[in-house]
Parts: sequence; C-alpha cells; structure tokens
Amino acid sequence: MLLAATQAGAQVSADMIHRDANTPEDVLSWGMGPQGQRYSPLNDINRKTLSRLVPAWSMSFGGEKQRGQESQPLIHKGKMFVTASYSRLYALDASTGRKLWKYEHRLPEGIMPCCDVINRGAALFDNLVIFGTLDAQLVALDQDSGKVVWREKIEDYHAGYSYTAAPLIAQGLLLTGVSGGEFGVVGRVEARDPRTGKLVWTRPMIEGHMGTLNGQDNGITGTLNASWPGDTWKTGGAATWLGGSYDPSTGLAYFGTGNPGPWNSHLRKGDNLYSASTVALDVKTGNIVWHYQNTPNDAWDFDGANEFITFDMNGRRVGGKADRNGYFYVNDARTGELLNAFPFVTQTTWAKGIDLKTGRPNFVPDNRPGNPLDGDGNKGQSVFAAPGFLGGKNQMPMAYSPRTGLFYVPANEWGMDIWNEPVSYKKGAAFLGAGFTIKPLYQDYIGALRAVDPKTGKIAWEVKNNAPLWGGVLVSGDLVFWGTPEGLLKAADAKTGQVLWQFQTGSGIVAPPVTWKQDGVQYIAVVSGWGGAVPLWGGEVAKRVNYLEQGGSVWVFKLLK
Repeated sequence: MLLAATQAGAQVSADMIHRDANTPEDVLSWGMGPQGQRYSPLNDINRKTLSRLVPAWSMSFGGEKQRGQESQPLIHKGKMFVTASYSRLYALDASTGRKLWKYEHRLPEGIMPCCDVINRGAALFDNLVIFGTLDAQLVALDQDSGKVVWREKIEDYHAGYSYTAAPLIAQGLLLTGVSGGEFGVVGRVEARDPRTGKLVWTRPMIEGHMGTLNGQDNGITGTLNASWPGDTWKTGGAATWLGGSYDPSTGLAYFGTGNPGPWNSHLRKGDNLYSASTVALDVKTGNIVWHYQNTPNDAWDFDGANEFITFDMNGRRVGGKADRNGYFYVNDARTGELLNAFPFVTQTTWAKGIDLKTGRPNFVPDNRPGNPLDGDGNKGQSVFAAPGFLGGKNQMPMAYSPRTGLFYVPANEWGMDIWNEPVSYKKGAAFLGAGFTIKPLYQDYIGALRAVDPKTGKIAWEVKNNAPLWGGVLVSGDLVFWGTPEGLLKAADAKTGQVLWQFQTGSGIVAPPVTWKQDGVQYIAVVSGWGGAVPLWGGEVAKRVNYLEQGGSVWVFKLLK
C-alpha cells in the first residue's frame, strides 16, 4: 500500500541541497554537494590527529547478497541512508550504526544489469529518501518509517534498461537517467516531482527522439540523421548511467552520456550525437543548452558518462571531467567552450591529443578496430588500444580541493585487444558487435591516485596501487581519502601525496568515502564490498585480482579521545 507524503515531516529542501557543500553537519546529495566536488572544510581529522582515527562502528548488509557495493551514504539529522547490492536501502543511526529500518526491493527474474547488481546511492527531499532499482523503477520511502510513499516505473527492464545511479535534486525537481547502454537502449534524462513521482519532462540523448514537457511534445533532440545514418539512431545507446551534477550558480544540470550502440563503429558512421558527451540541460524544461562530445564516433566503449564537476578557475565558472578515454577536459560551465584537455594516463593510443581550437580528438586511424566487411565478414582487424574499455577512469568519482586547486583522480593503466564483429539489434540482447581482452600495461601497478592540475595538465603526485582503483575520493581539509580493492581505506596529504594512514576493511572498496560533523564529532564513512565491472569484464586483469573476497558493510571512523 502506498502512503501519502506528509508535509508535517518535511525536512530537506531544494535550497538545503544546493547549499550542501557548505553545510558539513550533513551529507544531503551524491557528491557532497550537487556540484560534486566531494570536498569538506572539516579538519578535526588532520595530519596531527590522524593517528587517532579508529573505527566507531561497522554494520554488515548481511545475507547472501554480497557482490559489489558502490554506494555513497547520505546523512541527515543523525540518520544515515545507504543503499546496497540487489536494490536494498538501509536507515541507520549515524553515530552508533543501529539499524532503524531496511527496504528490500522485490526484483523480478530477467533483470539485465551490465556491470554487477550495484547501486550508487539515494536522494533526499522533504521527508523522503528516493532511490532507483535494477528493474528500472524509482522508489520513494518515508525517512522515518521506511514505508513506500510512491513508486514509478522508469522503463522496461525486458529491453535492457536498469537504474543504478544516485538521483539528483535540482531546483526542486528529481533528475534521473537510465542504464543499459550495452543493450541498444536510448539514453535520456527525465525530471519528476520528487513528492509524487509525477513526470515533468524527458530529454533523450540521441538525436531524432522526441522530448516531452508536462505531457506534451517538446521538440526532438538534435536533427534527425545529422550524425546517425539510416535507422541507427533508434537503438543508439548514450545511457546516462552515472547520474548528473548541478551548479546553482549557472542554473544548469550536467549529465554525461555513455557509449553509442553498437560498439562496432562501422555500423553507425558519423559523430553519433549526443553519445560520449557532456550535456548541459535547462532544469525547468529539459532543453539542451550546450553539449561537448568527448569521443565522436566512439569505437572503444570509451563512454562519456563520467561526472562533470564545476569549480572556479581564472575568474570563470568551469567544469572538469576525467573521461574514460584517458583525457581530462576543462569546459566553460555556462557555454561548453573547451578550455583545456590533456591525458591523465600514460597511454592514449586512439588519439594523439585533443585539438583545443576545434575541440575534436586527433584520431589515430590505424588504431580504430577494423570493419568485418573488409575481411571475411566475421571478424574485423584487431587492434591494441589504451586505455582499455574500462577506462582511464570509470564510475569511481574524483574529488576537487579549492584549497590546493587540484583534482584527485582514481586512474587505471590498462589496455585491450579489441575487434569488431557483425551484430543486429534484438530487444533485450547484448548489442556490442565487438570482442575484447583487457590487459594490464605494467607489472608493478594498475591503479594510481593522481593529483591533477586542471590549469597546466601536470600531475602533482601519484600513489600507485597493485589492483585497479574502483572506489571514489574524498578531500577533507588537507587530507585525501580513498579506498582500494585490497580493502584499505587510505589517507594522504593533499599537497604531497604522502600516505599517512590506512585501515583494512575486510573487503575491497569500490565506493566513495564521505565525512560530516555530528554532536561536535567529525566522522568518516565508507562502504566496503568488492565487485563491480572489474571481476566481470576484466580479462587478464580479473585473473590478477581473483583472490579478493566479496563483502558488504559500512565502516564509520572517528578520533579516539
């Protein structure tokens, strides 16, 4: 039975969420602020006190439903709201870990998540906590009781749609995307009334598809067939699977879009807008204000869904994005103008660089996978490409410090052998048209946390890691926190990269840490639980990390008095 939302319990407002980055007593949004900087000015935990940082509590998600845990917790009025694998959500006492309630979504048979049964987090609004499910639904729960207030279907999971991102609240609207780029879906962003779930607007991310506003047609996206030949636009991909960010100073929401479908680029000649792009949207109407395409006619599954984090640089409001294709981009946040682009990994074989005048990559034609029709029709010429399709950076969110002016990017050094194959669309079936094998580039490390200067493109420091990095980053004061698949939560000096502290959580960390201050005490929290795309898709890399154990728990730390 669905419950009516109660105004008497109204707590979290749009204005509170917009100010989230400046209110360290809570964490109201994915990214610790809708801009996504993941920075906190809190510094009770610092270089001098770090040696006294100890576990305050830990809670297991329990059961047999382990797998990857990529969730970022939210904290409000002493409660923690954290999602877990298989579309579960927990409410906990944030200071003790006592379970207040749990919601387990009833998942049907036949769900088709691409990259593990993960969930990245929830959204808070009013007295509701809202999250998406693997069968492509949105569920709004009462924060106090865990009872369902409303439930809405996003899309048909039989067609390959799912939902794993944390929803975004902007200007009082609930903004969500879709997952399923490997199944020939059509990516889109949509806005709902967060109190009721009622749809306000939709904006497809493939040109030729119609947008809507208040139930009426609101113009097609782009121009039909301008960059998609024939009917290829009908199953074009561009899933908005990582969610978005919002900057109150520009009034725009920013969503990254995923790979075009299929992977075989010879079947869809053209730039394939708006796949593999950053798209800026008018929050009230869903209209596209600007776009920038990171990888035109993507042939390597480089995607483009990585987060766009806004910040101030040289007197301008700009945004930074560490793309899966191995390049870091800086765009004007109001216009999309490309200001800088440089590699943040050691090899980018697909392009020689990014032309700052045209904004386009300088492709290396011989390093595009071959057309099967040029040979026997069954398999195109294989090429070695770096980064591999799991990316120079994947889902794990980076952080930005206004103190140092640096981004802290969890990067990976790997490549792949990739080749194209014939493929045709079938509803609910994988729509790739490619084969691949992931390979590490170096014997001594795969992952590297890198401090990147967006002005110069220089790497200030790095901390290498044997296994791939798959968890996000937090900056608190002058410290950087991040987790490793080996299970370690680490802290380093934000200016020098000197590792100062680490703690073994018992399973691999593939989630971003957060911090907040409650009753005069600063806390650090992170979710632990190995999984995600690497053990499923990682080829030779997966063999190197097959000793890692799954788990599922929340760890919270504070200073020992």
